[in-house]
Amino acid sequence: MENIIYRQLERAEINLKLFKSFNRYQDVKKCWRKEDREWLLKEISFTEHWSLEEYEYLVKCLQNTIDTGGAVFGAFDNYVLVGFASIENEIFGSKKEYLQLSSLHISYEKRGMGIGKKLFFLICKKAKEMGAQKLYISAHSSEETQAFYKIVGCVETVEYNSKLVEEEPCDCQLEYCLNK
Repeated sequence: MENIIYRQLERAEINLKLFKSFNRYQDVKKCWRKEDREWLLKEISFTEHWSLEEYEYLVKCLQNTIDTGGAVFGAFDNYVLVGFASIENEIFGSKKEYLQLSSLHISYEKRGMGIGKKLFFLICKKAKEMGAQKLYISAHSSEETQAFYKIVGCVETVEYNSKLVEEEPCDCQLEYCLNK
């Protein structure tokens, strides 16, 4: 495997140029849906491929994450961004124990190499440093995305964040206990 460098990003380096070689492509065939309190894998097929406008929005979101005290980590292969993850700085939940993993994406050609796992656990470490006891993930419902989160130890969240559910009603609401 190539030498991937992982590091926390500075606000100034988060711009469109950073994502010029990033490939957010996903050919989705099946998604999880909750019906009558039971999770079912349904035939739902679509292709995701981010447009320039979506990358522009992403840059604003990641800059805002840093501006509000959160953190963004990047994975680089030969100085080219191949993965990134972000965590917000607003603790929430009835017991004030959650911080949100707001993004985790790996460039299409680099998936399955352990980059996502490494970024996930860097975010976990940062979340603990920021005072969280659990990570909250409003995660894409695709079969592959959910398989990833299950492998790293995430489970359906005990306490749903209604704002995040409203923003992405088809997402699966997950959590990860940081005191493992």
